[in-house]
Amino acid sequence: MSLVPLPHKIATLLYCFNAADEVLLLERAQEPNLGLWSPCGGKLKTGLGESPHACACREAGEEMGVQLTPTDLHLTGLVSEHGYQGQSHWLMFLFEVTRPLAATPAPHPEGRFQFFHRSALARLAIPVTDRDQIWPLFWRHRGGFFAAHCRCHPTGGHTWTLEESRPLHPANRHPL
Repeated sequence: MSLVPLPHKIATLLYCFNAADEVLLLERAQEPNLGLWSPCGGKLKTGLGESPHACACREAGEEMGVQLTPTDLHLTGLVSEHGYQGQSHWLMFLFEVTRPLAATPAPHPEGRFQFFHRSALARLAIPVTDRDQIWPLFWRHRGGFFAAHCRCHPTGGHTWTLEESRPLHPANRHPL
């Protein structure tokens, strides 16, 4: 299996919750994932040397109108994708926002927001890899940490490898 020389993109995703522990999702109004529900986030400004934490805080302000600091974030997961759609490699930092949001953010050019109970995710239009891989990893590691690698195959399909798994021990589980 040869390595493909493609550009590397770095992004953050924000997993936000309200006081009822419902997760905030964005129904995307543009590509990627047009019409699908996903956490909000965006690409790092690598040319400026932006850190993943700074990117997550910036994106929260730009897309949700919520001002965060790095201390409001918990890095729950790191996902690397090799050869996504044959166009690029991705490195994604998955952050849980540790303080509940008080209200649903206003619509944004990226899409509209809505809170959902965890059980509702099975009925939503969400990206397949999110449904099959990323959401199960997030729920299992919420409050802990995981690192996963996805090899995207040119003919379709994916191979996932869990490279690190540190779920929060049940005795230590508490809302962040």
